[in-house]
Amino acid sequence: MISMTGYGRATVTEGHYEVRVEISSVNKRNLDVSVSLPREWQELEPVVAERVRGAVKRGKVHVSLRAEVSGEGGVPVWRDEAVGEALERLRELAERQGVAFAPDLDLLYRIASQVSEATSMPPATSVRERIEAGVDEALGALTAMREREGNALAADLRTRLGFLKKGTADIGRHAVEVTPRYREILHQRLRQAGLDLDPDDERVLKEIALFADRCDVTEEVTRLKSHLGQLGGLLDESGEPVGRKAEFLLQEIHREVNTIGSKANDLRISKCVIECKNELERIREQVQNVE
Repeated sequence: MISMTGYGRATVTEGHYEVRVEISSVNKRNLDVSVSLPREWQELEPVVAERVRGAVKRGKVHVSLRAEVSGEGGVPVWRDEAVGEALERLRELAERQGVAFAPDLDLLYRIASQVSEATSMPPATSVRERIEAGVDEALGALTAMREREGNALAADLRTRLGFLKKGTADIGRHAVEVTPRYREILHQRLRQAGLDLDPDDERVLKEIALFADRCDVTEEVTRLKSHLGQLGGLLDESGEPVGRKAEFLLQEIHREVNTIGSKANDLRISKCVIECKNELERIREQVQNVE
């Protein structure tokens, strides 16, 4: 079982740049991938998104790549043509204004700083392999965190599943006692009313049979046990997305519990149904975190 919540990061070096890759994921019904890249590397967005889709099946995933100048990479790269054009425009302006124009080293430095780049970003084609390696490393960290949280979720769900199985067993045990108890109560009420009817009277037997049919939850309990068994099997699966299957099973489990609650004419069964519904709601909230 894998959680949809996680975080992973990695750092790779490319030329004068240190590229930091961060990947975070949160809950979402479907897979939604967004990628944030430096402007010069925008063409790599489909490549990064495709690698994410290969590792993540469900959730909202955001990938952020930030490139920062590292080490000696911060030495400016002068744009000579731009500096020359700027000086020529200044000279023309000075001539029109009748001002002497004598550029010195300080002026040259200020102009060069304005039209320089700290470094030249390497083209996307040359950094693709390094970026892919960084994304894969961050995805590995993300997956490891999602698996750790998924294991914790599975442990919690197993405990809650055990409670539901016990509740189902209690319902089944109480259910077989409902009709005999009703028969006793019916006979007692007939005697109190002064109606001395034979216990084997056809009318009495028909009433008991109708009551038993209305209150029979045998099929619901059988299906409920089956669904709980399947849910337990999902908890033991590793590496495969099980969230959607679990959500479907929870819907079916809730349906059977509701039916039992509406059919069973017994206070003990009603109490079990209420407790099972409360536990189902807690399980449903947890399953929303599962991939």
